Amino acid sequence: MVGSATAPAIIVVMGVSGSGKTTLGRLLAGRRGEPFVEGDELHPPENIAKMSAGEALTDEDRAPWLRAVADVIRAATESGKGAVISCSALRHDYRCLFRAAGPGVWFLYLALDHEVAEARAGGRSGHFMPVALLDSQFAALEPLRGDEPGLTVDAAAGTEAIVERAEAALARFEPPRQR
Repeated sequence: MVGSATAPAIIVVMGVSGSGKTTLGRLLAGRRGEPFVEGDELHPPENIAKMSAGEALTDEDRAPWLRAVADVIRAATESGKGAVISCSALRHDYRCLFRAAGPGVWFLYLALDHEVAEARAGGRSGHFMPVALLDSQFAALEPLRGDEPGLTVDAAAGTEAIVERAEAALARFEPPRQR
């Protein structure tokens, strides 16, 4: 699938907690001169409280958050300026919602194994997502399908290597960029 003929891609950096979505999203956005949106900040307070208490979210809990992410995609699409958004986007149906919000959505899936995710998530401070919820994320995870525009990369690879691979893949997806 090819992105919009005139606008840059709206990049959703996806994966489980600890995969590096925020780090890579910020780096990629900076390189592209586009805004970065931290998807975790779009969660309603009730979701953050529930996850902080070690409770996994239900689809009903996630619905307002997913709509908020879709709204960001829609606004970025309408602006024609592109954006990079971090969001777990674990399930195919969530990604379909995002693709419906804008024709230029492209996914960067940061794949990694449970052990590495646990070590990374356990090593960070100040985040509401406890390591105990990783099992529920891996259970819900549906990797990118062949019909979804994007790239799957090993999240354990270096950030520079991941960004370079993403930029090369994006060059085939979106129109030439004017800087």
